[in-house]
Amino acid sequence: MVGLFFFIRASTKDRTETLDLVAPEAPELTMQALTRYFQGRAYQLQSVEPMEASLQFTGMVRPSWFLAGFLTVLAAVGCLCLALVLASLFPQNGLLFLGLIWLAPAAGWFYWQRAGREEHIRLTLRSDVGADSSASQVLQITAHRDELIALQQAWTKDRLAHLGDNRAP
Repeated sequence: MVGLFFFIRASTKDRTETLDLVAPEAPELTMQALTRYFQGRAYQLQSVEPMEASLQFTGMVRPSWFLAGFLTVLAAVGCLCLALVLASLFPQNGLLFLGLIWLAPAAGWFYWQRAGREEHIRLTLRSDVGADSSASQVLQITAHRDELIALQQAWTKDRLAHLGDNRAP
């Protein structure tokens, strides 16, 4: 039950991470391609900070019906197991403990209330000097872990290869 409680609680935890990508071409073209990419994923450009060479995007993350249902089912199974243990310990009140199953929808409700939130993505362009004194342009992207995974997949699948195109990726 303790593990189940922490699993349900962790389903709404903020998982912001930072990813560094080496800009393959001109940094301006890479930033434009990433701007198109994130706008294609329903993020809006919130602010541009030219002095820091950074862009900030915001977007609304919707809760998942599947995850809400999955958490509810997991909570129901957990409550049933707890009810069976309590019923075997206290056989005179055995059937009353089965009422714990009615607490299961609270898990889905908790997730649904806390999972819908505004996400922020920050793109920062910086120069790194390597060990051989060569400078390279590095894009530092701070976003939710799932967005970074999707970006890495798009980056490696070469969807962002047409950096000079004005088409959406």
